[in-house]
Amino acid sequence: MSLVDEILSLKRQHKAVILAHNYQRGEVQDIADYTGDSLGLSQKAVETGAEVIVFCGVDFMAESAAVLNPDKTVLIPKPEASCPMSAMISPLQLQLFKREHPEAAVVCYVNSSAAVKAESDICCTSSNSVRVVNALEQSEVIFIPDYNLAMYTQRFTEKRIYPWNGFCPTHHQITAGDILVSRMDHPGAEVLVHPECRQEVIDLADGVFSTDGMLKYAKRTEKDLIIGTEVGIIHRLKKENPGRNYYPVSDYVVCPNMKMNTLETVRDSLRDMRTVIAVPEDIRTKARRALDRMLEIGRGDR
Repeated sequence: MSLVDEILSLKRQHKAVILAHNYQRGEVQDIADYTGDSLGLSQKAVETGAEVIVFCGVDFMAESAAVLNPDKTVLIPKPEASCPMSAMISPLQLQLFKREHPEAAVVCYVNSSAAVKAESDICCTSSNSVRVVNALEQSEVIFIPDYNLAMYTQRFTEKRIYPWNGFCPTHHQITAGDILVSRMDHPGAEVLVHPECRQEVIDLADGVFSTDGMLKYAKRTEKDLIIGTEVGIIHRLKKENPGRNYYPVSDYVVCPNMKMNTLETVRDSLRDMRTVIAVPEDIRTKARRALDRMLEIGRGDR
């Protein structure tokens, strides 16, 4: 029996669904039932009748799935796959930051732990951060944990944003020079970047999109694209929109933690039913409240 057949057999046996983030290895994306961004995948899991969720991503993503799906077993094939940005703020640090700005609402990017979400007023994604911030009654906003996304959001609101100094190492390493060199190497191609990028990188781009936003934009254009986000998304771009060229802004834009999951780890996770993600109920209910408040406003798309 091939490795893929073994996974499919185990999936049926455990009534499981496999979710893969857009940054996963191509072979992991191909075996998944659904591929997408972190929140979209967690929402998709709610809609399925599966009893087990295998989340091929990083730690906070599996936690979000557990928060939204308390009646399902959530597995993360590689528990060591953590998000460096998520780890850049703790609940205690947020509590202290809130004391400095007592009148501010706390907007928490979904790329954060469940415990930090539980200390927040509302969550946001990279595609709806502007909508979320502008929908709040407060005129001051604490924005955690991504400084770059906070500053990008600040461009589209009159509210005062107090950003936390966190960042995604993968996106933060993209430089303005990378954009300029890519344009010279691929004249005529459009540049799309993620809002987790530095502000000088965003200034040079033709479009700023979440991963799902990039996928939707690719369906609307006939041009070649230079992609300023984790290179894993190029697999899906080529698969869904063949006949065009997709160039990484740099070959080094790779998240090593996103690449930890393999077909072997997915197989082992299903075979041994590990590793189960459990969120304490008091944290889960508070984090769920912050996510639900965001969903009431809408996810948004650019």
